[in-house]
Amino acid sequence: MKPMRIVVASDHAGLDLKRHVQEFLQREGCSVTDVGTHTEDACDYPDFALEGARRLAAGEFDCGVFVCGTGMGVSITANKVKGIRAAPCTLELMAEMARRHNDANVVCLGARLIGLGLAEAITRRFLETEFEGGRHARRVDKIKALDR
Repeated sequence: MKPMRIVVASDHAGLDLKRHVQEFLQREGCSVTDVGTHTEDACDYPDFALEGARRLAAGEFDCGVFVCGTGMGVSITANKVKGIRAAPCTLELMAEMARRHNDANVVCLGARLIGLGLAEAITRRFLETEFEGGRHARRVDKIKALDR
């Protein structure tokens, strides 16, 4: 995996998995910024997913890894931000195709759905996969047009 600037975010349900993925990314040489949450106190995932997505869209980071109980809430939230294409992934193939065909820039993980090893594998596959372009670029351009 090439060194990248990664933003991570989670709610309380995703805190432990986020911390694990953050340590994994740092071991792989990535620069990781954690925008919260930092405690196990109940909180609202939109607050943290929105912060991470806005900063990613502003160009501060290369990609994001967001975590909540299912990965769905952080994905829905992040996708409200112009320029963000967030994909909830429970399989390595989903992560690969999100990057290869959809040029996704955020992988969303569900702490209640996947274990630590699978989270690492999904994250690795997501970050190591390049956008294929070609016919997929036309489709991604149509998604980008929705931001306008």
